[in-house]
Amino acid sequence: MPHDPVARLPEPPYYAVIFSSVRHEGDEGYAAMASRMVALAAQQPGYLGVESVRGDDRFGITVSYWQDEASIQAWREQAEHVIARELGKQKWYEVMATRVCKVERAYGFARQADGVLAPLR
Repeated sequence: MPHDPVARLPEPPYYAVIFSSVRHEGDEGYAAMASRMVALAAQQPGYLGVESVRGDDRFGITVSYWQDEASIQAWREQAEHVIARELGKQKWYEVMATRVCKVERAYGFARQADGVLAPLR
């Protein structure tokens, strides 16, 4: 499911879940599951957006943004997400770490077609 590379988010405060990982070689269903998780997360109450990258060295970072800690906990307990996390442990990741942060300040810009800088929202 395509999405903006930089998430458009509300004014803080909100929460970020930072998931860093190093993938094993090969796909083994990973791409399909990753796509499904992005689409499923977007349907969850409290979901605000996602940003994700993976390098040729198999290292990746996905940051998902959430309204509050209760939304994060509900996502963590979502049945398909539980299965995906378990598959990650069993066959997709050599290393993985999850960090949860409260975002208190955020700023940025987007260059418009006319070259004018507009606040990123």
